[in-house]
Amino acid sequence: MKCISVYTNNFEVFSDIYEQVLSSPPEENEEVVIEGMTVSGSGDVPDQYIERMRQKLEVVVMKDKERNITILQHGNVFEICLPEEEDAAL
Repeated sequence: MKCISVYTNNFEVFSDIYEQVLSSPPEENEEVVIEGMTVSGSGDVPDQYIERMRQKLEVVVMKDKERNITILQHGNVFEICLPEEEDAAL
């Protein structure tokens, strides 16, 4: 599962750039700035990562059901987790 980190704690700002991040995601270990927000290609995370994060009280879990994308929000970061088949479709 590919993970992209967006460094903000503001949901409105995140939702404004969400589609732009998905249309041109950064490569692994690459950082780009989109509308003043740092976006980083965090590489691959194991499938159980989402389940571990889901159990933490400080983590908000959102789902883009259309594209089977999971979004985790904790602290000052949103993590967009893309399943491998979604990764190829982008």
